[in-house]
Amino acid sequence: MLNAPAFLGQSGVGDVPCAESVGEGVPGASGGTDPTGRRRRLAPLLAVCAGYFMVILDVTIINVAVPVVGRDLSASLTGIQWITDGYTLVFAGFLMTGGALGDRLGNRRVFCAGVLLFTVASAACAFAPNALFLVVARLVEGLGAALIVPGSLALLQESYPAPAARSRAFGLWGSMAGVAASAGPLLGGLLVSTVGWRWVFLINLPVGVVCLVLTLRRVARSPRHAGRALDWPAQCAVVAAVALLTASLNEGGRRGWSDPAVLAGLGLSAVAVVAFLVRERVARSPALPLRLLRSRAMGGGAVVGMLFNFGFYGMVFTASLDFQHRRHFSALETGLALFPAVVMTTFASVLSGRLSRRTGDRPLVTSGMLLGALGLAGWAAAGPEPAYALLVVPMMAAGFGTSFALTGTTTTVMGSAPPAYEGGASALFNTTRQIGSATGVALGGSLLATGGGYGTGVRVSMAIGALAYLLAAALAWVCVPVRARGAVR
Repeated sequence: MLNAPAFLGQSGVGDVPCAESVGEGVPGASGGTDPTGRRRRLAPLLAVCAGYFMVILDVTIINVAVPVVGRDLSASLTGIQWITDGYTLVFAGFLMTGGALGDRLGNRRVFCAGVLLFTVASAACAFAPNALFLVVARLVEGLGAALIVPGSLALLQESYPAPAARSRAFGLWGSMAGVAASAGPLLGGLLVSTVGWRWVFLINLPVGVVCLVLTLRRVARSPRHAGRALDWPAQCAVVAAVALLTASLNEGGRRGWSDPAVLAGLGLSAVAVVAFLVRERVARSPALPLRLLRSRAMGGGAVVGMLFNFGFYGMVFTASLDFQHRRHFSALETGLALFPAVVMTTFASVLSGRLSRRTGDRPLVTSGMLLGALGLAGWAAAGPEPAYALLVVPMMAAGFGTSFALTGTTTTVMGSAPPAYEGGASALFNTTRQIGSATGVALGGSLLATGGGYGTGVRVSMAIGALAYLLAAALAWVCVPVRARGAVR
């Protein structure tokens, strides 16, 4: 599939100029008087962010639509679960494979293939005649997402070599996740209540086409590292580990954590992780050399990303259920209620990108995690039935803190990777973040179901999220360098 589309180009750097070759401008900067040059500098950022936004949006937008989808297509409960969980399972499981393919075949080539696959699969979802067809199309959509996300960070790394420009680009890229995740319920509710659930998928078509055209026209071809063989045993071990872990976390919230199937899935996931580490130790061309995984910057940064995704997405999930089930908000009202967190993620990402050149990454990541901890702790301390007005500031603090820390964490992980492993480093970072998101959602759902009601369950979930933020702050102080360093060689 990756070699078939002729328009994906050949290896090597082609005649499309990289973002910085037309000037030293920074994404979003107002310097310079040449509007054409500025547009060319922004084009790679717009292309990559469009693809990433589309991927993350599909994680949350389906949640408010799936009850209507189930009724319309006469889906069973199992079918409804696979419509939502199948996408996440394939997406998380194949991220490392997508990163390895990007390093070997070229990140732009694989990114474009992922966008094309995702867009076609979205059209198939929109016109699905039955539940089984929709489930299969969602699985293919998840595979496309797994090809898009690792390449997105790697393309920004290649397109913006200047540290200041790269920090701002990473900041805006990171804000897309928070905006898409929080806007999903709002946009999904709006579409379902007006034009129907099929438009939840149809909106991906114009975004995918624009993303593909921008990438092919304005993003430089990526270098290929053809000598780096794909370590298929390691890739299979990663797919098994992440898929089993994600499935177990999803089922743990429904069945209970002592269920034999859940315990077996967690155990097999651990076995797959051990198999991956053993394979990487003996492989001639490892997916990620163990020396990179052992580095403070890459390994520690990946864990920090897992912890803040655990806290933020756990908050978004439990808050969404609390607003809809206990406060009886509609899907549209729930999206509006979460809007303060969305606004702060966008603002914080821009601010952190501008400050990183002056302060370095460590102060930004640490202070962001501490602010996020204060936000979730404030929610937990607000009481079992707080008025919505009391929750606005905690949501804003969590959204701001998470996005404020994401830029520096991303820079730390990507800066620690040699050029031949940029796709792999991006895949590792995003895989650990997906694991954090799945864990936060699963734990939040379990606490709401068994924690003595929504009031107590939400408070306990927020308190655990605050502890995760505090742990991330301590880890960031040790692992994140004050100033950007060269890649580990």
